[in-house]
Amino acid sequence: MSCKQATLVADTDAAGRTDAFNPVELLLAALAACIVKGIERVAPMLRFTFRGVEVRLTAERQDVPPRLTGIAYEILVDTDETDRRLDLLHENVRKYGTISNTLAAATPLTGRLARATVPAPAAD
Repeated sequence: MSCKQATLVADTDAAGRTDAFNPVELLLAALAACIVKGIERVAPMLRFTFRGVEVRLTAERQDVPPRLTGIAYEILVDTDETDRRLDLLHENVRKYGTISNTLAAATPLTGRLARATVPAPAAD
């Protein structure tokens, strides 16, 4: 598969491939990208400063019929902003994400946005 100047190898082999995303992993990767892009787009408008973002996703799947029955996310933001500003960022990301809104209309999409905890420096 290709789009623009990028090529994607998808795991469509019945035996599975370790060097490619399967369709569910692609869907979740699209959601993670949507969340990160949403943060990058809205942060300047909110004058929200951050150093980094991590998105963790899990999906629940049923076998018969095969479908996702829920997706949970955790967005960790490395920032010095207040908790209220974190809530505002989360609200905006949830409200304006194309992929997240599409998925939320089809399956429960639940999660939280929290401050990333930075490990304490090692003692000398």
